Amino acid sequence: MKKRKKAVCIITAVVMVFMATGCAAGSNNNAGKNTKQNVEAVTVNTFVQESVGVYEAEKAAWTGNVKVVSNPIMEGYSGTGYIEGFEEDSDTCTFTVTIKKDGFYDLNFRSASKGGEKHNYVSVDSERLGTVFVEAEDFTDAYLTRVYLVAGEHEISLSKYWGWIWLDYLEVLTAEPIDPSFYEIKADLSNKNSSEQTKRLYSYLCDIYGKKFLSGQFCDTGQYGKEFQIMKKVTGKTPAVLGLDFIEYTPSRVENGSNGYATNYAIDFWDNGGIVTFCWHWNAPSEYLIGEWYRGFYADATDINLEKIMKGEDTKGYELLMRDIDAIAEQLLLLKEAGVPILWRPLHEASGGWFWWGASGPEAYKKLYILLYDRLTKEYGLDNLIWVWNGQDAEWYPGDEYVDIIGEDIYPGEKVYTSQISSYLNAAKNYSNERKMVYLTENGCLFDTDLARRDGAMWGMWCTWQDEFVAKDTAIFTLSEQYTEESMLKKVYEDKDVLTREDLPDLSTYEIRSSDSGKGEK
Repeated sequence: MKKRKKAVCIITAVVMVFMATGCAAGSNNNAGKNTKQNVEAVTVNTFVQESVGVYEAEKAAWTGNVKVVSNPIMEGYSGTGYIEGFEEDSDTCTFTVTIKKDGFYDLNFRSASKGGEKHNYVSVDSERLGTVFVEAEDFTDAYLTRVYLVAGEHEISLSKYWGWIWLDYLEVLTAEPIDPSFYEIKADLSNKNSSEQTKRLYSYLCDIYGKKFLSGQFCDTGQYGKEFQIMKKVTGKTPAVLGLDFIEYTPSRVENGSNGYATNYAIDFWDNGGIVTFCWHWNAPSEYLIGEWYRGFYADATDINLEKIMKGEDTKGYELLMRDIDAIAEQLLLLKEAGVPILWRPLHEASGGWFWWGASGPEAYKKLYILLYDRLTKEYGLDNLIWVWNGQDAEWYPGDEYVDIIGEDIYPGEKVYTSQISSYLNAAKNYSNERKMVYLTENGCLFDTDLARRDGAMWGMWCTWQDEFVAKDTAIFTLSEQYTEESMLKKVYEDKDVLTREDLPDLSTYEIRSSDSGKGEK
């Protein structure tokens, strides 16, 4: 049997209970006008993480295929055994846990993978809070961190998402407080030659981080499309951020008759006082398509081998990728000429493996990301890009010098309004060696901003995906409540800390913040 060790963490900090107090270089006087910070702080000299209970999986309640392993082959387990059988959506293990004091707790599901990366759902009292991840094939810790539990009895469940794990036990531990400095961001862009307008936008983003949430919405037909019209109809407000995609400018799609309009939509929205973010569903070159051409960004629709290309073993493939990058650079240059800075999120969700740029593993991906960064910033002189990295796994991180903001894409299910604090903290703590802003760059349902403030999950932005996440199929301008109910949508958009386009300052004149002195400059 493997003996558990008591987890100990010692810090000296001022503990933030609700919200951060500001950014590292000082507060810009343009930020957060007519707002009041809701901050409560207490002084703590040391923090020692303590275990408040260990619950063996073989003694928990199960549903579906979940069962105790009859002939244990794994080593290092605790208690009398461990369980398996997370194979169907109905497969669940539920622990009954008693909490003596209201507060934040870490949930450690000691588990092992049956092969490869595995994510599974965690719920507390039937409310889904997030997922835990395990990849090791021997028993290891898998945490959902900073879960708020009131004193009393709770049912904590692990249920099948990807499934296929062995589960040893659940341990509940006190959670480390969040130091207010956690939200302090230096106003330094990765591209030291960024334009003044880009610096102005980034300074604003730094100044509001930890205090405000930027509202965002993807809409491939621009600010007058159905998703934006629904937001306006239901809330009376316009999202601060417009999410767009360069997909239709990709050569293999143009070859099949696609036309792109996103560049014009971006210019119009910026001119109307909004902020623009772009992703790029990069359709592989036609020579590598093996499925439907319009699915060419998916790994299963192409036989492109990025590893061979990046190793120089497929020179034709390299030339075709450079051609594609050049096509998108043309659009980015148009945005530069129009004075539009953008939150640029290329090669997203790589670690999932479902897109071809992630199918060859992290090393090939990082080489492509760095190549893309160098080609756009150095060769094309694109100084209007704020680089948002969205690889979603520390092993895939290309380096701080290529990243300005970290993005997470989360689709937790229908009407799941929890803050996703565990994912937020994982991204903020485990990817970068520096402190970076963390954005929710794609989401299905919205999170409850009250819960986000309570938990400390101060996502700098959310950006809801389009189509069924907002609109009903049968009525173009009618809200679909499948993922976010109308009452929650209104609550979030009416929150004093949620910024819409109507709340944004004039970003063309916003003060540029110096990370060294904290003083803005015109």
